[in-house]
Amino acid sequence: MSNPSHETPLSRVHETRIQVRFSDTDALGHVNNASFAQYSEVGRLAFGNDTGQKVTSLILARLAIDFRAQINLGDNVVVRTWVERIGRSSVTMRQTILANDRIAADVGCVVVYFDYATNRPRELTPELKAPMEAYVIETTG
Repeated sequence: MSNPSHETPLSRVHETRIQVRFSDTDALGHVNNASFAQYSEVGRLAFGNDTGQKVTSLILARLAIDFRAQINLGDNVVVRTWVERIGRSSVTMRQTILANDRIAADVGCVVVYFDYATNRPRELTPELKAPMEAYVIETTG
């Protein structure tokens, strides 16, 4: 997955600090790979909350994680989140998980605006799109 996270303009990136818990670690003291998905989710939910999205209206359709470095208990962890593309009913997002200012993982995800009554995607409203547009950073590759 192409992700020039080290070149991402920070003014267009949402940041979420993560508290690494002992239960996130494996027997060797490293953060378990499954915890990276949880950190990504915490970052997405904080981004959504700060941009006025209802947690129940956007569902995860895709998640891809490229692991770059280990995270250890006690590391300073930050999830950076931005929008790569806003579609008709979906939003493609990118995230970088940093540990002590070094890239630990690059994440790509797609969330879909979903109507539970019809069990189908629905078109994003202008009210949902507008706050996310400030975070759009298109990547190539």
